[in-house]
Amino acid sequence: MTNNIIVAGVPRAGKTTLSRLLSKKFGYQHISMDSVIAGFEKCFPETGVNTYQGLSSLDTLRVISGKMAPFVRAMLDNSGYGTGEPGMVLDMYQLLPEDYDSCIRGSGCEIAYLITSDVTPEERFLIQKRYDTERDYTFYKSDEELREGAEYIVEQSLLMKEQCLKYGLKFYETALDREQAFARFLQDFGFDHAAW
Repeated sequence: MTNNIIVAGVPRAGKTTLSRLLSKKFGYQHISMDSVIAGFEKCFPETGVNTYQGLSSLDTLRVISGKMAPFVRAMLDNSGYGTGEPGMVLDMYQLLPEDYDSCIRGSGCEIAYLITSDVTPEERFLIQKRYDTERDYTFYKSDEELREGAEYIVEQSLLMKEQCLKYGLKFYETALDREQAFARFLQDFGFDHAAW
């Protein structure tokens, strides 16, 4: 079993679901980095961590990833979770593989990316429409907003996949068969998937 894990990737790919599974079934402390980033946006605007800064989707992702990767490394280096097992599972959208590689690799924290690059934006939109529930933040968005978001999600997934291949990081396509992707994750990370 890996001590600390980052479950990274695009929105609505299953990061929180998988992180909650690791917390509930295997005892990991689940930390939602998206909530931490929202706190930075509201309380510390001077950091430049801002999802709505007028940049393109990819440029915003790059800016926030570049600022949050050193923060995550500092959390890992100064955490009491490094000594016991299991440690933390960090559920995080805005962390690119290149920033994991340059800032976090070697810290004793493994990473896996959940992406949806094997579908078109329209297919991604239709999948989301089929599975959205009232608990999902996207449930109340218009179809136009969801279609635009689906374009960003596929674009970001392709970038993350390309970088995962470059840096030798694990990634899992979740758009068409999330359960199978989760089962492969559990196997790859040495978890007893019978417990799932």
